[in-house]
Amino acid sequence: MTPAESRVRRLLTELRRQGVGDARVLAAIERVPRHLFVATPFLDQAYENVALPIGRGQTVSQPLVVGLMTQALAVGERMKVLEIGTGSGYQAAVLAPLCRRVYSIERHRPLLAEAEARLRRLRIHNVTCRLGDGSRGWPEQAPFDRIIVTAAAPDIPPALIEQLKPDGLMVLPLGDVGGIDQELVRIAKSPAGLDIHPFLAVRFVPLVEGLPEE
Repeated sequence: MTPAESRVRRLLTELRRQGVGDARVLAAIERVPRHLFVATPFLDQAYENVALPIGRGQTVSQPLVVGLMTQALAVGERMKVLEIGTGSGYQAAVLAPLCRRVYSIERHRPLLAEAEARLRRLRIHNVTCRLGDGSRGWPEQAPFDRIIVTAAAPDIPPALIEQLKPDGLMVLPLGDVGGIDQELVRIAKSPAGLDIHPFLAVRFVPLVEGLPEE
C-alpha cells in the first residue's frame, strides 16, 4: 500500500466511525482524488478530515460533511441533482458516479473555470456547470430529484423549493450567515408540505445573491 492509499484508507475509516455508512458514498469518496481539488499550499492536508481554503473566501468542504450530506441526499443512479456552489468541484465529483447528471452553479468565475478543468481532467462527463446566482436555482433544467446547497442561508430559498420534485429531497445548511448556529437540514418535499430534519451542526460560507464584480 502506498502512502497515498494509506491516507485515503485512514480517512475512510474515520468517516465510517463518524457516521458515513453508505457503501456507495464511501466508494465515491475513495475514487475521487481530493488532492486535485486542494490548493498547492495545503496538499499535505488533502486527505485530512478538514475544510481547506480554495480562494475567493471559499473552501473545499470537510470530507465528513461531504459524506454526510451526500448520504442524506439518498441519490439514485437515474436521478438529476442540482448543486448550489460548485467551489472546487469536489462535491460534484463525489456525486457524479451516484446519479444520472449533476447541474452545478457557481458565482465566482475563476473558481468555476478551475472546477470545470478538474472535472475534464478526471473525465467526469455527467456534470454540467454554469456561472450564476445559486439562490435562483436553474429553472431551465428543473425539476430536480435532489438539491444540495453548499452555502448557508437564514431561510430556505423559495426558488429551490419550487424546482424540487414533489417527492424530492434537499440538503442544505440553515442558520446565521456569520457562521454560528448553523445546522445541516434534510428537507423532504411532499404534497403535505415540507418535512425538515436537522442532523448536524456546521459552519459554511454564506449563500450570497447576485454575482461578484470580478
